[in-house]
Amino acid sequence: MSDQPSYKPASPTSSLAVVSLVFGILSWCVLPFVGAIVAIICGHMARGEIRRASPDARLEGDGMAVAGLLLGYAQLVLWVLLVFLVVAVMVFGVAFSHWH
Repeated sequence: MSDQPSYKPASPTSSLAVVSLVFGILSWCVLPFVGAIVAIICGHMARGEIRRASPDARLEGDGMAVAGLLLGYAQLVLWVLLVFLVVAVMVFGVAFSHWH
């Protein structure tokens, strides 16, 4: 009988979860709209991949996927609000220019 500790290899992390988190962060720094779209798509794909993985081949990274999704959706919401604001300013600008 040996006194060696038992070794349990770490579960692999979903690559899509890592990509989602990285692009979620990049969407706030470098790639505002495109990074958000990539983060959202990869985040959903990663969560599905993690859910479908068998218990024997368990995948890690659900938290990273969720973080990527949150960052991506938050960035996308800001872009939609910005576009709405720009359109509203243009519409009101045109309306008020004809009013005078």
